[in-house]
Amino acid sequence: MSYTVGLVGKPSVGKSTFFNAATMNDVPEGAYPFTTIDPSVGEAYVRVPCAAPDFDETCTPDTGFCRDDERFVPIKLVDVAGLIPGAHEGAGLGNQFLTDLNEADVLVHVVDFSGQTDAEGEPTEDHDPREDIDFLEHELDMWYLDILERGIERYEGAYNVEETDIETELAEQMTAFRTNEDEIKRLIRRVGLGFDPEEWDEVHREELAREIRKETKPIVIAANKMDTRAAQENYAEIVDDPDYDHLTIVPASAHAEKALKSADENGIVDYTPGDDSFEVVGDVSDDQQAGLDQIATFVEEYGGTGVQGALETAFFDVLGMVAVFPGSSGGLGTADGKILPDCFLLPEGSTTSDFAYHIHSDLGDGLLHGVDCRAERQISSDHELSHRDVVELVTTN
Repeated sequence: MSYTVGLVGKPSVGKSTFFNAATMNDVPEGAYPFTTIDPSVGEAYVRVPCAAPDFDETCTPDTGFCRDDERFVPIKLVDVAGLIPGAHEGAGLGNQFLTDLNEADVLVHVVDFSGQTDAEGEPTEDHDPREDIDFLEHELDMWYLDILERGIERYEGAYNVEETDIETELAEQMTAFRTNEDEIKRLIRRVGLGFDPEEWDEVHREELAREIRKETKPIVIAANKMDTRAAQENYAEIVDDPDYDHLTIVPASAHAEKALKSADENGIVDYTPGDDSFEVVGDVSDDQQAGLDQIATFVEEYGGTGVQGALETAFFDVLGMVAVFPGSSGGLGTADGKILPDCFLLPEGSTTSDFAYHIHSDLGDGLLHGVDCRAERQISSDHELSHRDVVELVTTN
């Protein structure tokens, strides 16, 4: 299974700049509504400490790249357009927005923490970023509630209600959200409901819809424009607000990330994406130096620009992914001489068998066992893999 990060946010908050900074794609940017009209799909990366140095080797990746012993593993990033209040009712690009959003496993919500854009994406002053955080969750909750209500209607209209379980009908109705009966049953219990929807009032239904949404569309907040004083003040206030404890908020400056990547490509600075420092190696003007000094202060204070941080938080902390390298007990090289050419991202709890099937169904069908290349020991097909494992698959296929 491939996993996708959906990049969402109201117009003019810097979402396209964030997308470009993460992918270095040429998507139009601008401080006006609907700069992004169609979903843009790009290749971004998450960092994994490369396993090759553990074996005194240097990797030769087929996908992504390795820099300073950090493996940059490709992920799919979708810049989704059309988020405005009322999107769940079809406002703006609402219907297309929801369709595109449904492809994402986790959302990174880019929020202008400087408070300089209103709910419609127009310039303003002193806008509270909490309103933007709230309205995305509200739009998603109402979207889920509408689908949940349809599932309840299906249940109530079943030929034999007594032989039909509500969790079965809801899981069938909400299958696009990649949920199942067991998860629905667990979430019904979590909100303290029984299994007879006739006993659920409007508040109960909204609570259940919200829990299903939080479980199947988790959100990371990218607190953008954090290189401004207003954003920093808003950030300090919001992270202390208990109403937002359920969210992970990552300080970010998409503008700073894009500037550093462009400067690195042009030989002006030496910068590895995600680092909390960089080195000026080229000739710069006084104005350029002043700008780089400001960026240096920001990345040192916040541990980076936050673009890599937001994506990696979404993948590793929220989705709970682990990275696994296919290896060989006789050496890490492949038949064509490449060293650890691949690195795969799998859900936490994945087994040797899951890893084999992830690569190819034939490998899974013929799997005999695996080999932990670090420990040089055999592992079973149901052995649970850990982050950065190097595993040889022994298979008849």
